[in-house]
Amino acid sequence: MPMRLLDMAQKPQTPKRQSGVRQKQSGVRHRDGAAQSPDASITAVSQGRIGNWALLGGLTLLTLLVVFLDASTGNDLRVVPLLVVVPALASVYCSLRQTVWVAVWITTVVVGFRAGADGTFWDFVFGIGFAVLACALGVAACAARIRHATEMARLRSAAVTLQRQILRPLPVVTDHVFAYGLYEPIEEDRFVGGDIYEVVESPHGTRVIIGDVQGKGLAAIGAGFAAIAAFREAAIREPTLTGVVQALEDAVVRHNEFSAQTGEAERFVTALVLGFDESGRVEAVNCGHLPPRLLHDGRTSAVTLHRTSVPLGLAGLSLEARGAESFDFPPDATLLVVTDGVTEARDATGAFYPLDERVAAWAGHGPRELLDALHADLEEFSGGIRRDDVAALALHRAPAVTH
Repeated sequence: MPMRLLDMAQKPQTPKRQSGVRQKQSGVRHRDGAAQSPDASITAVSQGRIGNWALLGGLTLLTLLVVFLDASTGNDLRVVPLLVVVPALASVYCSLRQTVWVAVWITTVVVGFRAGADGTFWDFVFGIGFAVLACALGVAACAARIRHATEMARLRSAAVTLQRQILRPLPVVTDHVFAYGLYEPIEEDRFVGGDIYEVVESPHGTRVIIGDVQGKGLAAIGAGFAAIAAFREAAIREPTLTGVVQALEDAVVRHNEFSAQTGEAERFVTALVLGFDESGRVEAVNCGHLPPRLLHDGRTSAVTLHRTSVPLGLAGLSLEARGAESFDFPPDATLLVVTDGVTEARDATGAFYPLDERVAAWAGHGPRELLDALHADLEEFSGGIRRDDVAALALHRAPAVTH
């Protein structure tokens, strides 16, 4: 399906606030919208795509047709030996057991045909030998296909496990926000790209990060994991948002030092770190990231952040210390934060995606509907061609809690 919402879990009908982790999911949300466990995907590759009864019926009809054609053409054209190609076709669509069964069936039919046909002893031997060899090759091809598919499924299972460690399934519900998300890595076969996000509820309020690691590939994923791991710890430990950001800076610097020792390129991370509490305001530290958009009362506006600092990992190049600033977050408002994979998406003419213009038309949408509209519009605008990872969070102000 064209829809590739890797991390768009369904909106809960009645969000409930719970202590600790707000919402867990047993499986990763796949692009087709279904949760599938890694073990199930590995098992599925060894199963045939044709049912046993359908295979039996089709094989019987094919055999009868070929035998009828052979009888109709007489000795001028023998058609039955052509059945040896059937195991090769079965190896593509059938399980190993089904392919073995097809090979035995075809071998039996060819042997019976050869036994009743005219010809020399060597015609019989070579005909039977060729049939057995062709059927054996079909079975071997099926076994090789299943072995390769199983290895690929195991690699994808490892990617799923990696994603579970790096990116939290969404939505996440805390006492301060309902967090919904859209995530698409640029490569179809990768579950994780260079964009990162996390939502952590702490004694100091709910802390949120969205960021973009410089570059692509596994090295970028490593830098993103270092930043997220540091955020999960610092968000709970540090009483101030600037303290959280300093911990992230230290983590990225340490990661770059290790990368330099192993011959990898050093990387920086653009990030927007947000803090939510009961005050009705949002605290923000912007480390070279895009500003958020606020949707409220049918209107939308870009939030102006006056203190944008350098990305994480580059603080040593700046003389200014990072500082936090705050802005209003009214009840029932939604805060949209995105990575540059959204704003730098291009159409066929090379024009950039007009985010502010499009979001203005969706100002009355709820958070989930907002991300659905954004995803569909991005796909249509870019023609399905992505040049960068795409990540977006829609953070909806939670109603006041009565304790």
